[in-house]
Amino acid sequence: MVDIPVAQQPGDPAASAEPKDTKDKGDTKSSKGGVPTMHVRVASPFKVFYDDEALSLSRLNTRGAFDILPHHHNFISLLSECELQVKTQAGVTQIRISGGIMHVKSDQVIVFLNV
Repeated sequence: MVDIPVAQQPGDPAASAEPKDTKDKGDTKSSKGGVPTMHVRVASPFKVFYDDEALSLSRLNTRGAFDILPHHHNFISLLSECELQVKTQAGVTQIRISGGIMHVKSDQVIVFLNV
């Protein structure tokens, strides 16, 4: 929920009150051991290859290689044939793909394969 400010009249006690914290309490970001993480799911229509928290996701698209980190801006991208690298605190998981679509939003990364 977002509070929308309303015009306040002079002398209104609410006008001098401290601003309220308008951040939704359910909008907390994931973390493991104090380290920011994001949820990553890599799946085709018939198989889930990865579905867990991660520190980063490295991959390739038509413009080159780049990383997705926690708190990344929202976007959608086509993926070229590449090897996805999902980094966790336990190590790196590599997933070879022939292409797909990646959707990043609110610390959740979904990679759709074979679509």
